Amino acid sequence: MVQTVQASDLSLHEVKQKFGLQENKDIDFFTKWWKDLPELTDVEKRSLDQLKADFLYLNEYPLSEEAVKLVVVSPLLAMAGFYRAPFRLKTEASVQIALEDEGEMVRGRIDVLVLQDQFWVLVVESKEAGFSLKEAIAQALAYMATTSHPEKPAFSLVTNGTEFLFAKLLKPSAQYACSDLLTLQRRANDLYAVASILKSISQAIGTTPNSPETTP
Repeated sequence: MVQTVQASDLSLHEVKQKFGLQENKDIDFFTKWWKDLPELTDVEKRSLDQLKADFLYLNEYPLSEEAVKLVVVSPLLAMAGFYRAPFRLKTEASVQIALEDEGEMVRGRIDVLVLQDQFWVLVVESKEAGFSLKEAIAQALAYMATTSHPEKPAFSLVTNGTEFLFAKLLKPSAQYACSDLLTLQRRANDLYAVASILKSISQAIGTTPNSPETTP
């Protein structure tokens, strides 16, 4: 009998073992996390300042996963252009992950899935405020490992509303990397960096999806 395992139940170590993934700690693995990011306009910066203030106020009270998506994730995706052509958005997608030769299946739910021409281009895992990102990264990597277009990088943004982590996975080499932790707990507004990175990914995969040398 095939055993079913929830993706949310897998640890990072288990995900790495099951899919043969290795972390790439080279700073140039995803260079646009650190340099050549798109500039934000003054209007966008003011919007992000207000977004941060609104969330920190609301976060004084318990926030559900749906509230985090509504207040934080949706405005960021809109600013990055993921609600416009050529992107198509599919929400609450159910994903099943078949593991070869292990007699089991990993099954889980992706909270937000951005698709371009049926390609997985960005996965956003939205968890309740206060949820540890360590478990969410493992879940995101498990989903990213199922891409049916392994020649293209897979990306994810994991957030609990207060903290943000990006991940990139190259399926052929089974290598992944995570960004530095970005957080709203700093005096500086890390949403600037989050928005710029999302714009960078959007521009790269939206304008030249078949050109690997332009992909961050």
